[in-house]
Amino acid sequence: MSDMSSLQIASNQHDMKRQKMHPVVRIVISLLVILGLWQAVVVIFDMPSFILPAPVEVLTRLVMRFDVLMKHTFVTGQEIILGLLLGLGMGLMFALQMLLFKPLKRWLLPILIASQAVPVFAIAPVLMLWLGYGIASKVVMAAIIIFFPVTTCCYDGLRNTPTGYLDLAKTMGASKWQLLKHIQLPAALPTLASGIRVAVVIAPIGAVVGEWVGSSAGLGYLMLQANARMIIDEMFAALFILALLSVSLYFITDKLLKKFIPWENQ
Repeated sequence: MSDMSSLQIASNQHDMKRQKMHPVVRIVISLLVILGLWQAVVVIFDMPSFILPAPVEVLTRLVMRFDVLMKHTFVTGQEIILGLLLGLGMGLMFALQMLLFKPLKRWLLPILIASQAVPVFAIAPVLMLWLGYGIASKVVMAAIIIFFPVTTCCYDGLRNTPTGYLDLAKTMGASKWQLLKHIQLPAALPTLASGIRVAVVIAPIGAVVGEWVGSSAGLGYLMLQANARMIIDEMFAALFILALLSVSLYFITDKLLKKFIPWENQ
């Protein structure tokens, strides 16, 4: 019995260690697996470098052009972060308007749906025409693409506040503003956090699409120029940094949300 107990304890400790594996370690392991599969595809199918360069070629180009890649990464990063802030602000404002002013929901809902019904590639040239080829059009593009998930998640969280909390607060004489501030907004934060996580993942799409349509800087612009000149390893290097930037933003956001919304997973 003692041997069985010790084996069970050792197994439980092993499971706990596996569960407590640091996210960075998991990312590194996943990256190594992807690179290994990538290299295997290149070797097995004898892929030419202008179709699929080997990981070593991409890494070499990344080191050679690191300063240029970082300059364009900074531009794309700015567009993504500013787009996230604008999209989150707009989404929260629309959700509050639909909650507080019920008749207004009938007018705002079509706008909300239309923002997602029109493809981003169709909107991008119009934004370039209105806002120019600078950072503003890319920020608005990123904001539009995250507007729907943020608004819907926030609105669902606000309207699905437990009625027991609301009834108790009303019997204690809470005003409409106090209900919103102390009960509805805190109750909606976990749902809003889910929308923010989705927004962080898809915001780079809007920024890169904007850069493809018209820009003079950014990772999307660099990828387009590298593809036109058939410098495929540089295109893959920019794509790798874009993926790394997106994953980093997601995990940073997830960490911050867990810190500021500790009751989310309770």
